[in-house]
Amino acid sequence: MAREFQRGHKAKISDLTAGTDLYVGVQIGAPGLTFDISCFGLDANEQLTDDRYFVFFNQPKSPEESIQLLGAQAGDTESFRVTLDRIPAHIHKLSFTATIDGAGQMSQVSPGYIRVVAGGEEVVRYSFNGSEFSTERAVMLGDFYLKDVWRFAAVGQGFDGGLEALLKNFGGEVEEEQQQPAAPVPQQGAAPGFAPPAQAGPPPAPAFGAPAAPQAPAPAPVPQAPAPQFTPPPQGSTPPPAPAPAVPPVHAAQTIAAPLHTQQPYGQPPHAPQAPQPPQSYGQPVPGQSQGGQYGYPQGAPAAPGPYGQQQPGGQYPPQHHQPYQQQGMPPQGIPQGIPPQGIPQAPGLQAALQKFRETPTGQRWTPQNEQLMRVDLGNNGTAVLARQGSMVMYQGKVEFSYKGAGFKGRVIGNATGQEMQLMRCTGAGQVFFAESAAHLHPIELQGDGICVSAENVLAFDETLQHEVRRIEGHGIPGGALFTMLFHGTGTVVVKTQGVPVVLPVTPTTFADSNAIVAWSAASQVIVSSQVRLRRQAFPGHSGETVNLQFRGAPGNFIVVQPYEV
Repeated sequence: MAREFQRGHKAKISDLTAGTDLYVGVQIGAPGLTFDISCFGLDANEQLTDDRYFVFFNQPKSPEESIQLLGAQAGDTESFRVTLDRIPAHIHKLSFTATIDGAGQMSQVSPGYIRVVAGGEEVVRYSFNGSEFSTERAVMLGDFYLKDVWRFAAVGQGFDGGLEALLKNFGGEVEEEQQQPAAPVPQQGAAPGFAPPAQAGPPPAPAFGAPAAPQAPAPAPVPQAPAPQFTPPPQGSTPPPAPAPAVPPVHAAQTIAAPLHTQQPYGQPPHAPQAPQPPQSYGQPVPGQSQGGQYGYPQGAPAAPGPYGQQQPGGQYPPQHHQPYQQQGMPPQGIPQGIPPQGIPQAPGLQAALQKFRETPTGQRWTPQNEQLMRVDLGNNGTAVLARQGSMVMYQGKVEFSYKGAGFKGRVIGNATGQEMQLMRCTGAGQVFFAESAAHLHPIELQGDGICVSAENVLAFDETLQHEVRRIEGHGIPGGALFTMLFHGTGTVVVKTQGVPVVLPVTPTTFADSNAIVAWSAASQVIVSSQVRLRRQAFPGHSGETVNLQFRGAPGNFIVVQPYEV
C-alpha cells in the first residue's frame, strides 16, 4: 500500500522498496496553463555543475541513462525512469520540478501529485493542490537525495521568478531561449529520445508500474535550414511592412530574450508618445514602459503616464518603514541602493496596500524585517543557526530543523543555574524568519569579542559562537538568578527585549535593576549591590529596590536595559 506523504516528509528508499529501478510520475495541471516538468541532477552542494544532468524535453536522458524522461503515460502528465544504482558518484540529489510556461501562478493548479512506483506497485505519493501555493511560478515537488543512503523527500517549495529563479537557485543560467533555434535534436535521423522509440529493448521493464505506451514520432522541430537566425518577435509586436527593408543592421545584432536590467530611472516622467518609428531590435526596452522586475513588481509592466508624471523628484520617498531602527541607534539594514521598497508610486489596490510590508531584500546574513521579525539567510556562508524551539514563523527554500541537545552535563548546569536553552538546529540553503511574542529583536555581531546575555533574552545565534554559563559575583539576588550566559567568538546573536532598549556606558556609579537588565559587555565587572539596612528593616514597608547590579569597567564597556521588568 502506498504511503501518503505531506510536505516535508522524508523516508529512506530502502524503507519504501528494495528495488532501485524506479518510476516517478508527476500529475499537474490547471485550466489554460502549460507546465514544463524537469529533473535536476545536483552535486553535494546542491548545484547543477554538470548540464548533462538537467533532464527535460530537449535533453531526455542523462549520459549513462540513469535518468530518463518517458513522457505522459498512465494518467501522469510526465514520467521518469530513475535507476539509483547507475547514478554517478558526483550526483547527490535529483530534484523533480514543475514550471509554468507563460503567465500564471501555482495557486491555480488543480489537485496533483508526485508518486514513486517500484516493481509495478506504487510505494509513495505526495499529493498537493493550489491552496498550498501562492504566487510561485516554479516549484520543487520532490527529491531523491543521498544521505548515507538514497532517500525521498516531499518538498512543495517554489519561486516567484519561475524557471530563471529555479536555475539560479541551482547555480545555473537561463540560456535555453537563446539557444532554441540551434537545438541539436534534428541532427539525429531517428525520432526524439523522449518519445519512446521503436528500440524495443528493456525500457518498460517490469520494475515500472505503468509501461510506456508507444507514441507517434514527434515532427522535427526545425523545418528548414535557411531559416532566419534570430528569435521570433514577442507576442503582439508585428513590425509594419513598410520599413522592413531598412532594418537589416538591427537584426544583425545578437538577440536577447528579455530586458531585465535596462530600466528607466525612478522618479522621471516617461517619454511623450512618439511618432511611429522603425521596429526596435528584439530584447531592447520600448520607450514609455518600465522594466520593473524588482521588489515584487512584474517584469515588463507598462508604466502609467499619469502617476509617474506627478512624482517627478526621485528622492522624496519617506523612509517610514525603517524609522524605528534609526530611533534605536541601530544602522538601517535592508535598504536597496537608495530606493525604499515602498516609494514606487502605483495605482491604489491590493499591491499598493501591501507594498510596505514586503520582504526587505539585502545581501546580508541577518536582516531585521521589522522590529519584531528577523530573517537569516542560511545560504550566506553556510553556517548552521541555533534558535529557540518554536521561534520559526516562516521559511523559504530547503531548510531542515533538528533537535539540538545540551547533553547530560549541559542539562544539569542549565537546570541548576536557570540558564537552560531549549534549542533547535537550522541547516540548509534557504531563509528562515524568527519571532517570539512580538518582542523587539536586535542582531548583535561579535568579531572576537564577547557579550553577556541572560538565556531568557536569547532568540537565536550562529553555531560558530561559543557560549557558557557565567556566575555573577555577590551574595545573591532574591527571586532572581545568580548566573548569565556568555557568548564570545565570531558570529551573530539575536537578543530580544520588551520594548525599545537603552544602551548606557559603564561608569563607577552605574546600577541597573536585575529584572530589567538585558545584556552587558563581557569585560564589565558585575557585583550585587544591596541597600538593605537593619534600621530600615525594623520598620514595616520598603522601596522595592533593595537589590541591584553594579557595573564597573574601563571606558568602552556598556549595559543594555529594557523598559520592562521580568
